[in-house]
Amino acid sequence: MAETHTPHYSLKKLFSFFSGVTALSGMILIGLSIYVNFRGAVLTKVLGLSSAYLFHVGYLCLVMGSVTVLLGFARRHGAAKESRGTLLFGFLVMVIILTVEIMASTVGLAFFPVVREVALEHNFVTLRKNYRGYKEPDDYSMRWNVVMEKLKCCGVKNYTDFSGSSFERVTGHTYPRSCCKSLGTVDCDGRNVSADIIHQEGCFPKLLKITRT
Repeated sequence: MAETHTPHYSLKKLFSFFSGVTALSGMILIGLSIYVNFRGAVLTKVLGLSSAYLFHVGYLCLVMGSVTVLLGFARRHGAAKESRGTLLFGFLVMVIILTVEIMASTVGLAFFPVVREVALEHNFVTLRKNYRGYKEPDDYSMRWNVVMEKLKCCGVKNYTDFSGSSFERVTGHTYPRSCCKSLGTVDCDGRNVSADIIHQEGCFPKLLKITRT
């Protein structure tokens, strides 16, 4: 016999629907953690001190996502079976998770300006000291070349970061080839700093945007 469409029946179906949405949100969190920890590995390593913050966020998303998926299915099962104990347990744990997420977001945003200033100075000094040039085999230079090409930027603050750096002292160029808008042009000679030839904006603001997102 089909179950009648009483308010109790409609509420149970609505609860089951939201439980499915909860499980889906958990899967999204897991996907976000995978992206931060693997796909964004190059960008986070370039950020230096900020990379630890990003990886911690990634792991937090992985744990939260896994727990949320399990709770979503548990609540859906509890709604179908009308198990009050399961529903109450799922509700209490979801409240705890929501509280932790709000606290983590608040702390992260509160400390973000401090992390930003420390990371900016750290990356600026490190780039001037350790960057060697385009197509150099060391990991640090390779990561920065990828970032500058992908994000269409030059240096940490801007293209003048390479002036007086170890890169300029060794090569005599004021910027690397990875700063150029078109790598194959003759004008991309390491000296022509025209806005038509190179990306003049620094990479750090764009990396910060990724971090904040």
